[in-house]
Amino acid sequence: MNAKLFSVALASVFCTFNATAQQAPTADQVVSALEKLGGVHPGERRNHIIGVCVDGSFVGSKDAQAFTRSALFSGAAIPVIGRFSLPGGNPKAPDTAKSPRGLALQFKLPGDSLHHFTMLNVPVFGAATPQTFYAGLLSNMVDPATGKPDPEKQKQFRETHPDTKPLGEFMAKNNPPVSYANSEFFGIHTFKFINPNNQTTLVRWRFEPEDGVKRLTDAEMGTMPARFLDDDLIAKTQKGPVRWNMILTIGEASDVQNNATVYWPAERKTIQAGVLTLTSATPQKGADCEKINFDPLVMSDGIAPTDDPILLFRSPAYAASFVKRLTGN
Repeated sequence: MNAKLFSVALASVFCTFNATAQQAPTADQVVSALEKLGGVHPGERRNHIIGVCVDGSFVGSKDAQAFTRSALFSGAAIPVIGRFSLPGGNPKAPDTAKSPRGLALQFKLPGDSLHHFTMLNVPVFGAATPQTFYAGLLSNMVDPATGKPDPEKQKQFRETHPDTKPLGEFMAKNNPPVSYANSEFFGIHTFKFINPNNQTTLVRWRFEPEDGVKRLTDAEMGTMPARFLDDDLIAKTQKGPVRWNMILTIGEASDVQNNATVYWPAERKTIQAGVLTLTSATPQKGADCEKINFDPLVMSDGIAPTDDPILLFRSPAYAASFVKRLTGN
């Protein structure tokens, strides 16, 4: 085993040890921590509270049919409702914040079945387990004495949770996008594609913007208004369709499948699996996307989850937040 593979394996073992050494948080505990960080805003999301709704369609490539029997890749245009968003529960977070952006999509398949993609514009997640994610939230709690998070607690958290390092390194090197239309989005997790012969293939995917990836300069981050992403996307879709290409990465049996903080080897085979076309964008209040719970485990036949603990935890956490929204809490 070479040094790189050994270090990845060692980090994975360390994360697994940490996960078993700590009690897993409940969905309600995580949602409560998000409320303490971002405040409680009745009827609103506890995470990714700021967003803009979009509508359009997706045409899957028939090349993907060798790997999955999902109706997503029939070659027909599939109606899509989506939502771009900023992370966190603070409705005043600026669009220049150096944090991941989200893209959630709901595909309406034949027979009124649904499929969800819930993505981020970063190639790795910031936690390998729910325990790390929850500990990260707790480390960012405001100290009543200073009105700010305790830097020592944040430092201690990073030092004791090496699974946060890949995302931290990426965020340090990459500024936020100039537009949602110029941001790529990643499925983050590994999924299983199942073809008509019941053969399973590990896959990851990303959506690449047709107009290219463009990021804010350091100077622009200091001069841009607090809000520009939503209006920019609304204006762009009024001028014409905005598109992303879905790029599917084909995994191998040796690839990590249950840890979203680990990169796959760059040499893995990729195919263009489809085109997402967005034709309209509107403020989220009262729009179709506002009330959707974009549960990433809502999947069509031919696509299945892996045992990634973060992926599996997202569903009950989203449900806990959704129930609070529905009841006006």
